[in-house]
Amino acid sequence: MGILSGNPKDNPLHYGEIYDIWQFSMVAKGGISTYSALKIHAGDNDLKKFLDQCIDQAKLEAEECDELLKENGIAPPPSPPARPEARLEDIPAGARFADNEIAPMVAADGAAGLVACSQIMGKSIREDVGALFAKYHATKMANGLKILRMSKEKGWLVPPPLQIKRPEAVEV
Repeated sequence: MGILSGNPKDNPLHYGEIYDIWQFSMVAKGGISTYSALKIHAGDNDLKKFLDQCIDQAKLEAEECDELLKENGIAPPPSPPARPEARLEDIPAGARFADNEIAPMVAADGAAGLVACSQIMGKSIREDVGALFAKYHATKMANGLKILRMSKEKGWLVPPPLQIKRPEAVEV
């Protein structure tokens, strides 16, 4: 077949793949910290469970990306320190994020992750890298649907202006 044939894991990463994997790991590690902080603020049990899923997913992404980097001789990014334990009652009322604020923050973060995964898949020349980010993309897509449904059910979704009356079709 030619250049870069055979087992993709035996092929080198290109510099774009290295940067993307490194950056994705860094963002995932930041996500662990952010989701942990938001979980302290959350009052709704369903939202807390969802944030736990987000934390677990971010840990998996960081671990898998770091392993891929190490296999290719690249040092992974550092992890921020773990957050200390805290209780919702410890947060002053004016400093606390409400559940209806947390849900769109998490949804927006997931949407940004979808875009990042799509870009990385599009730039990858190693099939295993593209497949890894396709897996992350599918998970982020499923999580986006979960938080959307939860936001609708809990009354947290603030929709943009809705088209109630549709204009009549004009024959040309």
